[in-house]
Amino acid sequence: MNKIRLIIEREYMTRVKRKSFLLTTLLVPVVIVAFYAIIIAVSISGESNTQRVAILDEANLFNGNMEAGKGDKSTYTFIHNETEQSFKPRYKNEGYTLFLYIPEFSGSDLPHIKLHSQAAVNLFVKSALEKKINGAVEKKRLTAANIDPEIYKNIKADIEIENAIDSGKGEKKSIAGVAYAVSFIAGILIYMILLIYGTMVMRGVMEEKTNRIAEVIVSSAKPFQLMLGKIIGIGAVGLTQFAIWIVVMGLLQFIIPLLFPDVFHQLSDPAVAGAAAQRASAGKIADIIEGIRSLPIALILFSFIFYFLGGYLLYAALFAAIGSVVSEDQQEAQQLVFPVMMPLILGFVIMTKAINDPDSGIAVFGSLFPLTSPIVMMGRVTYGVPWWQLGLSMLLLVLTFLFFTWVTAKIYRTGILLYGKKVTWREMWRWLVRKG
Repeated sequence: MNKIRLIIEREYMTRVKRKSFLLTTLLVPVVIVAFYAIIIAVSISGESNTQRVAILDEANLFNGNMEAGKGDKSTYTFIHNETEQSFKPRYKNEGYTLFLYIPEFSGSDLPHIKLHSQAAVNLFVKSALEKKINGAVEKKRLTAANIDPEIYKNIKADIEIENAIDSGKGEKKSIAGVAYAVSFIAGILIYMILLIYGTMVMRGVMEEKTNRIAEVIVSSAKPFQLMLGKIIGIGAVGLTQFAIWIVVMGLLQFIIPLLFPDVFHQLSDPAVAGAAAQRASAGKIADIIEGIRSLPIALILFSFIFYFLGGYLLYAALFAAIGSVVSEDQQEAQQLVFPVMMPLILGFVIMTKAINDPDSGIAVFGSLFPLTSPIVMMGRVTYGVPWWQLGLSMLLLVLTFLFFTWVTAKIYRTGILLYGKKVTWREMWRWLVRKG
């Protein structure tokens, strides 16, 4: 046990002291939070939809008056005594960026409306215009049918179903988009972790084998001890990195309001220009926060840590076994890694299905099958998983890890000292079934 501890310390300290570790550990959370702050600043900047629009309304849809909506800084000017063909060559020279032509049409026909521009129109501007025109056409048809638009407006329903979660602590509001996002992010993080740190284990074993360091270490420790120490040591590096990321991102969340006070002042101050749109953005942020609070945060964190450790230990053992039979031929390593990668890719594919339909048969199977459960279960856990499924999934993952560790140790102890020979899967199978 003392030898395993020494190997873990060596693997851990060697990687933690590298400049690349320090850079990625400190820069990643800074970049993520900075990106998050930029998104907030841009979303409330209020600089969108600043177009000068000329409108030739032959159908008299708007009666010479088009009002700008929330956050819309465009100016709308109605022109008269012109035709589409006569004004089209001149609208740019007269200072307009867009020229909207609305021809005459009967109430039952769909108008063929054109929006002239010098380049592709901004999607938000186009959508805003379409919304205004649809409303005007609807109003015209209601009037033609002798239906009061105000009465119709009161009759028309726009119902949004609120999902209330009944828990022991009372009723909580659930936001489906938040659960979807958390599931997807957790699943893809597990996928990336298993891939990145598993590959790191394989490359570490390959480097030691190529540099003949393994021969020195094996002379004082058993191959199984070397493999286990390497796996745990690199896994501890990953946990350290994630712990630092969580702490740094948490601190940056408090620092951002100090660095960008104007941004957060705009979110809360109704006196600022465009405050209605900003309050809508603040309302969306409040809904997201409320949606996050409705999730089983403690269960999600526990499951994430468990499946990170279980999945990493399982796949790291497989990657270590592959690294032990490969010397310097990268192509050979890629050929041997591909079968190990297939369950990871399959797990990611099933996870995308599970977050849309968490109770489907394929989602349940993927969350129980040990080679895919670390990824798929994170896609289901936010929606509520039966306790027996969660417990069975964890138990199967632990048992499979123990079995794979025993299997890969037999490959590792033979392959780590084997040089100059290309090893196949058939030959590794012979090592497994061979006695002694």
